[in-house]
Amino acid sequence: MFKNMESLYDLYKNKGYSRREFLRSIMLLSATLGFPPSMFPDVVKALESRPKPAVIWLEFQDCAGCTESFIKSTSILPADVLLDYISLEYHETLMAPSGFYAEESKKEAIEKHRGRYILVVEGSVSPKDRGVYCTIGGKSNAELLQEAAEGAGLIIAVGSCASWGGIPYAYPNPTGAVAVSKLLKGKEVVNIPGCPPIGDVIVSVIAGYTITGKPPELDSLGRPKAFYGQTIHDRCYRRPFYNAGRFAESFDDEKAKKGYCLYKLGCKGPMTRNACATIRWNGGLSFPIQSGHPCFGCSEPDFWDRGFVYTPLSVVEGGFGPKEALLSVTVGAALGAGAAYLNKKLRGGK
Repeated sequence: MFKNMESLYDLYKNKGYSRREFLRSIMLLSATLGFPPSMFPDVVKALESRPKPAVIWLEFQDCAGCTESFIKSTSILPADVLLDYISLEYHETLMAPSGFYAEESKKEAIEKHRGRYILVVEGSVSPKDRGVYCTIGGKSNAELLQEAAEGAGLIIAVGSCASWGGIPYAYPNPTGAVAVSKLLKGKEVVNIPGCPPIGDVIVSVIAGYTITGKPPELDSLGRPKAFYGQTIHDRCYRRPFYNAGRFAESFDDEKAKKGYCLYKLGCKGPMTRNACATIRWNGGLSFPIQSGHPCFGCSEPDFWDRGFVYTPLSVVEGGFGPKEALLSVTVGAALGAGAAYLNKKLRGGK
């Protein structure tokens, strides 16, 4: 299970890539992470010399969609480099061993890389009824999370289920699902929400930790600011149509075919923070709005319980300019907050 601790540059050379191709990938990675050009030599030096990161990847109440997104991340690193870039010490879906041997390899990895390994958690955690709704190898998911988190250098909650509770957390939440951070009090958790999250974002956060030895700068919800610092609406290529009051009225009308704004079809871009409009999906190929579908808001807390997927945040009649557009977004955000408050009341919260 264990591999030689080669660097990313060693890996590129062994795969037959030139130094020019290695530097091109590092330049793209630096830009994605928001590093200034002056830092480029330090990034190159770090990835030339430091061993690739050891990763323990746990899956709890999930659909494995986050794993699918990760292995299809090819914008930054070539496809044949991606899975060898990290020393994947444990991953139930991708690893060859199973049963007793898999669990033993995880124990060995925790001890060998204690204080340095990256713990990635996919899926929500269920502590309800002593964790009986999600068990692995006779242990509850909550117990397994605590064991793995204790010696981790960095903890990443991948996907909306791990970050917020996600679909398992949706009302009435029969398994008592919670976010990873709820069970790891006193530990910093980097949330990379999305259903699933963008694979290149996962790769970039892991690479950033390898370069700097520190977690990324986070917002108030524990999300990396480099990727969740702006809304999809802020960077959407359809934004000029929104400002001009040009909207598609249905999925198959002439306005939709012309690429008009999807706000009236329920697009949640104005209240959703993510990098979909810039980094995009499947190797930078596309994102939902580009394919003609409104944003679901899947990277925001409680997105599943909002219920009005195809209902606009606020109904706007006729054309309007930038001031009216700003007012519309403000009203939409207020409606979204009201829906979240109502959902919290339904859950019995205060």
